[in-house]
Amino acid sequence: MSQQSQNRALVIVNTHFHSSDGDVAFGTRRGAKREVEKLSKVLSRLNYAVKLAHNRTAKEIEDLYRQECCHEHGNYFVSIISSHGEEGVIFGCDTEPVQLSRLFRILSSGKCPVLRKIPKIFFIQACRGKELDRGVFLECDSGEPEPEHEPEPLLDFLSIPPQTVVTFACSPGYVAFLNPSGSMFLQALLKVLEGEERHLDLVRLLTRINGAVAFHCQARGTYDGCKQMPCFVTNLQQEVFPFSA
Repeated sequence: MSQQSQNRALVIVNTHFHSSDGDVAFGTRRGAKREVEKLSKVLSRLNYAVKLAHNRTAKEIEDLYRQECCHEHGNYFVSIISSHGEEGVIFGCDTEPVQLSRLFRILSSGKCPVLRKIPKIFFIQACRGKELDRGVFLECDSGEPEPEHEPEPLLDFLSIPPQTVVTFACSPGYVAFLNPSGSMFLQALLKVLEGEERHLDLVRLLTRINGAVAFHCQARGTYDGCKQMPCFVTNLQQEVFPFSA
């Protein structure tokens, strides 16, 4: 009897950024490499063959996803991206943008038949704008505080391949926090994968992560008190248990 292929995980973390002329660009992402190394070890224990890539250019990031189309896959494909970003974009270490929709198209059914029926799960630790989430009042004698401005409508619909889940560290337009001890989002993911909650259906697991970050995490230092709200989009058609190894 042939042995089933192992699940695969692609983990990409960018910590140092230089433009084409060699100038240092953006800020150094202290703590990012350490936390994805921990996540890679946990995924390895959960039956994933993990490829960890550090400080890759925009082109190299796209090439890494194209290479996944040439591998045999088990029941799930997981990808973690940790970098600087904007809405719909993450940055290579060369400061060049990578459209997330472009990465998703690389793994679409037409371009990557080996992943056609396999759930594809993305965790994106990157900013999606420059807004700071100051949180909301859960209880207030004077009623709901008036918003400072009307929220902008969602102009672009994120197109993802079938059988895909994309989880973002923050809401559209907002920043995602990182400090030397790690990020709110990936630290919450790490805690879940190391505990019994990893046996949950994926949607329930992601909802637990949302709650943990929203209610139990806040920024310190310069942005003391600021909050973060992860969110995810999915077109899965059934419950999946990708971390119940």
